[in-house]
Amino acid sequence: MAKNCWRNANMNAQVNGINLAYSDQGQGMPLVFLHAFPFNRTMWEPQLKALSHRFRVITVDLRGHGESDAPLWRYTMDQFADDVKGLLDHLAIQQAVLVGLSMGGYVLFALYRKHQHRVKGLVFADTRAEPDSPGQTAWRFRLAQRAYKEGAGAVVEEMLPKLLAPTSYQTKRALVEQVRAIMTGSQISGIVGDLMAIAERPDSTALLKEITCPTFVLVGEMDALTSPAENKRIADGIPGAHFQIIPSAGHLSNLEQPELFNEALRAFGETILKN
Repeated sequence: MAKNCWRNANMNAQVNGINLAYSDQGQGMPLVFLHAFPFNRTMWEPQLKALSHRFRVITVDLRGHGESDAPLWRYTMDQFADDVKGLLDHLAIQQAVLVGLSMGGYVLFALYRKHQHRVKGLVFADTRAEPDSPGQTAWRFRLAQRAYKEGAGAVVEEMLPKLLAPTSYQTKRALVEQVRAIMTGSQISGIVGDLMAIAERPDSTALLKEITCPTFVLVGEMDALTSPAENKRIADGIPGAHFQIIPSAGHLSNLEQPELFNEALRAFGETILKN
């Protein structure tokens, strides 16, 4: 089997009573990518293409997103984490390096808390360890109500300008439309479920000092949602963690500066392999 061949372009697993969709490409050390809100696994296409020549790259549609089932119920970070653990079981993967951006990072905290033995390494991107402030929680509940009444377009309207660096938003029209299309296609049950899960997630700052696996923290220089300072606090709290700022990128650093993001991940992966 060639190193970058597809096992199957569209794969599915029955996990915890739902269907999870995922992509699985390449061979070697598994890298599992967890997407942001309100996105799906297609946001990781630049990483899938670039890194599957060296690693086994798995991208997942979390419940409520993409081609995965979207149950009509409140979601939790623990539930997302259990789904990812179930997918690892399905794939007979004992340990993986897990990469989470924004909401995906919140899932990583839950996964490490519940299933530490399945984690070979962690990459936090554009996320935070702290819980929401009361104002942020209130905003998420308002947005959930608006999405329920008006559809996914309401979320696009509120969030899209904040997701990208100003230079990306003004000059990278194809990227803007790609992000808009992914968000617009999100299922309402997933949007509402995510917003509840994000608003109710626990404070993970106390967990940082307990993380002992190799850890890398990446953040866009112009991230307006989870600032470089917030991401630096994650790296500072984890013994031995590495920290890198991606220049000229906002909250979606993997899409705005894919070459820089990919090279950083590739180097981190090689470091784990050597050790």
